Amino acid sequence: MTFTILLLGLGVGVLVGLLGIGGGVVLVPAMVYLLHYDQHLAQGTSLFILLSPIGLGALRQYWKQRQVDLRAGILCALGMLLGSYAGSLVALPMPSKILKGLFGCFLMVSAILLWRKSRHDDDPFGKISEPKHG
Repeated sequence: MTFTILLLGLGVGVLVGLLGIGGGVVLVPAMVYLLHYDQHLAQGTSLFILLSPIGLGALRQYWKQRQVDLRAGILCALGMLLGSYAGSLVALPMPSKILKGLFGCFLMVSAILLWRKSRHDDDPFGKISEPKHG
C-alpha cells in the first residue's frame, strides 16, 4: 500500500507540472477507487496533501518563463481560502454517496467544457501561426 501511495503521488505530481491541474482532480478519484477511501476521507486527505508546497517545483519553472500572474494568483488564493471553508461546511454533513455524485458531475462538466473549447481553438498551441511561404 505504501508503494501504491508513493506512485500515486509521483503520477499526480507529474500531472500538476504538466497540465497545471489541481492535484485533487486526480487524487480524490484515485483514493476512492485505488485505495478504497470513503469520499470524505479522500477529500480531506487531498486537502492535507495540497497544503504543502507541492506546486513550488512547477511554479518555479513557470515563473522563470514569465507565465505567472502574481496579482490574479494572490486574489484567487484569498477567494479559495474563504470558499474552501464555506464548501467544507456544506460537504461534511452531506452523505458520501451524494458528495461522490457531485464530484463526478463536476469532473464531467469540466471535461466537456474543455473538450468543446479545444475544438473551437484555431491554433492548438495558443500561438499565432507563421505565414507559409511557398
